[in-house]
Amino acid sequence: MKALVTGANGFTGSHLVKALEQRGDTVVGLVRKTSNLSRLEKTNIQKVYGDITDRDALKTAMAGVDVVFHTAAYVELGLVDAAQMGRINVEGTRAVLETARATGVPKMVYCSTIGVYGDTQGRVIDETFQREQQDFSSPYDVTKYQAQQLVDQAAAEGFHVVSVMPSGIFGADDPHFGPVLQTYRKGKLKVWAGGDRITGIVHVDDLVAAMLLAAEKAPPGSHYIISTGELSTREMFAFLSQETGVPVPREIPEPIVRIAGNILDGIGRTFSWNPPISRERVHYLYDRCVRVNANKARQELGWNPRSVEQTLRDCLGEN
Repeated sequence: MKALVTGANGFTGSHLVKALEQRGDTVVGLVRKTSNLSRLEKTNIQKVYGDITDRDALKTAMAGVDVVFHTAAYVELGLVDAAQMGRINVEGTRAVLETARATGVPKMVYCSTIGVYGDTQGRVIDETFQREQQDFSSPYDVTKYQAQQLVDQAAAEGFHVVSVMPSGIFGADDPHFGPVLQTYRKGKLKVWAGGDRITGIVHVDDLVAAMLLAAEKAPPGSHYIISTGELSTREMFAFLSQETGVPVPREIPEPIVRIAGNILDGIGRTFSWNPPISRERVHYLYDRCVRVNANKARQELGWNPRSVEQTLRDCLGEN
């Protein structure tokens, strides 16, 4: 099989590239000339250089491919460039879809997010859930929702595209939680916030396995939530402490975090800086709760991920 991976040099994309090559597949990657390609150093990927909205580059990259895996995305919370996020997440997805259809690509797998379902207010939902949240929590929230609408529209028009909706993606080289985990293991993470926040967890390699299964087995237009399980932040650090012997970081009281978020948000906007705590991040910590059930992927695709505990244990072992 010949596959195109957009965002091939990213966290999920690079793990997908390696899994495809291990199976003996030929892999093409769309990357920018300014991208850091260190994650792809030990691969044989065929690189096509271009932006995710560059339709000529996309057409070149899609020549003769059997499936497109669209993982490219701008993933960040806080004070971000919303216009740039929209260009990458929405217009990039539009370009990938339209080019794939125009060039006759047989199949596409899109890496979405459980965030498209909106705030479920702590209810556990599955793929049948219809978003009830009327507004949006962040530029990331709105752009991934709009991109999902484009994907669903293409599916309704007959294009064979399948969507996977991962929860929090974990791995030693995770650019988000990975550095936090490394700091914690060194005993340098002294405080944390939002101990009650529930996080869905999936190991990046289990997400990749789900994407490969979706490409092989899933009917067009289908959605699959991809999550091993969930833990609160407090439970997560308790488990990590049990495994490592490193003390659990002290939890900062919620009122202090909210005040800090307001102050740092203003400073960040003044100096074009994305602070570690902002109003948006505080909202995700305390006011938004998306909980999911991933039984459909297990039942229909035969997806069999490692446990939440083993996911965290593997991340520790990889550091």
